[in-house]
Formats: sequence, structure tokens, C-alpha cells
Amino acid sequence: MNECHNDDMRYENPLYLAEEAAALDLLSDGRVALGISRGSPEPARRGWEAFGYEGDAPAGADMAREKFAKFMRAVRGETMTDADPAQFGPGQRLRVEPHSPELHKHIWWGAGSRDTARWAGEQGVNMMSSTLLTEADGTAFGDLQAEQIDVFRQSFADAGHGWTPRVSVSRSVFPIMDNRDRLYFGLGGRESNDQIGVIDGLRSTFGKTYADTPDRLIEQLRDDAAVMSADTLMLTVPNQLGTEFNLHILESFAKHVAPELGWKPNTEGPVEGDAA
Repeated sequence: MNECHNDDMRYENPLYLAEEAAALDLLSDGRVALGISRGSPEPARRGWEAFGYEGDAPAGADMAREKFAKFMRAVRGETMTDADPAQFGPGQRLRVEPHSPELHKHIWWGAGSRDTARWAGEQGVNMMSSTLLTEADGTAFGDLQAEQIDVFRQSFADAGHGWTPRVSVSRSVFPIMDNRDRLYFGLGGRESNDQIGVIDGLRSTFGKTYADTPDRLIEQLRDDAAVMSADTLMLTVPNQLGTEFNLHILESFAKHVAPELGWKPNTEGPVEGDAA
């Protein structure tokens, strides 16, 4: 099992996070999957002040990217500060310890637009894209997200990072297996559509919910260009319904939907990304 975590980079200490991520990656034998993003719209009235920042509201994306650059330098083993000459001699510099040599391949950036996808490819990290895109031009959500994936992979290849990244997309998918499922979700997949709205001042597209019988879900997901382009699908589940019911959702998908889409359990080997 992978060790999966998600971090809002705006208010992180990048060197401390690099230290903790490396330690976890080493302890888990390289199974960390660390997702990082600029964070969701600020839920607190002046949340940055609670983290020790002063003045007017800082630009979340700018804060996150600046700290992410420092974090990735530390993850890749660059020296970050001068060493104490009394202990190490003159002119020595220190990197963050511990260091996990492959950790940089286990970092994911949460991208919500084609521009951000291009930037993530340039940075040499994996990309995760959720059920929200901060773009809206009338294109279907799956098609717009598939364009985002293409932009990311091409940008990654053009930058010459020398390895193949992974791409994940998130979907709300609920196989209707019994009356309890039908009670909670009905057959929403037949009526649900993408939604357009404004979030954090940006016109955005929200992906639809898939809720239907397994045979219909297979047809619908095959028509979702982004789902078929990504190497990993993350299912969003309603945590308020409890662990047992969410396990039922995941098992229903894994047994009755995923195999028909050509997906295999990770017990058959690690997931690998698709080259541009």
C-alpha cells in the first residue's frame, strides 16, 4: 500500500516538509505519494495571520510556488545552508537529512488548469487533477482535463527530466449494486452534468458525478477522455457514510467496473506512467 498525503504548500516550512517526506519515504520503502498544491480558497477570514504572516493577503499561488521550488531543491539533495565551520571546517554546506534519492519521483502537484499543468511538467513532478478545473470554455470536463494531461506530458518530455511521470484524475463514481446504494445515490449518472461556477474569482468547471449500474458506468467512463488517458483514478467517497460503506463502494468498483476498463490491481506490480 502506498503512503498518500496531501499538503497545502502556502503555509508549509519547505525544509521541514522535505525532511519529513524523506524520512517517510525511506521508512515505507519508497511507497510515498505526496500530493502538493497551492491549497483551496482560504476558508478563514485572515488565515495567513494565524500562520505568522503579516500584512495584506498574500497571493496563495505565488507563496506556494516559491516554497515548492525550495522544497524540491531540498528533496533533490541540494545543499541548503552553510555548515558550522567549527564542526565541519570552512566552506562546507549542508543538505537536508535524511535524504531519499528517489523521493523527487514520488511528488505530485495538484493542477487545476492547462497553464499549471505545463508548469508542473517543467518542474519534473507527477500531476494530479481533481474534480475541479479553474477553466471554463464550454468544453466537456473530461475533454478539457484530457487536454491538460496532454499539455503536462508534453511539457515534461520537453524539459528532459529523464523518467516517466504519472498522472491521476479524481472522480465521484458510485456503482449501484443494491437498494442501499440506490437509496443514497439513485441513478444520478444518467442525469448529472458538468457544472460551471466561480471559485476564488476564477470561472471554473466542476466534473459530474457518476452513479449507475456497473455496465452503464463502464460505458460512461470509457467516454471520459481524461479517465482513459490517466494512469491512475482516485475515487472521491462520502466519508460521512462511514468506513464500511466506503469500502463497499471501492470493492464494487474494483470488482465490477475496473477490470472491464483494462485496469489491474497493483498486486500485479507498481503502476507506471505513460510517456508523452
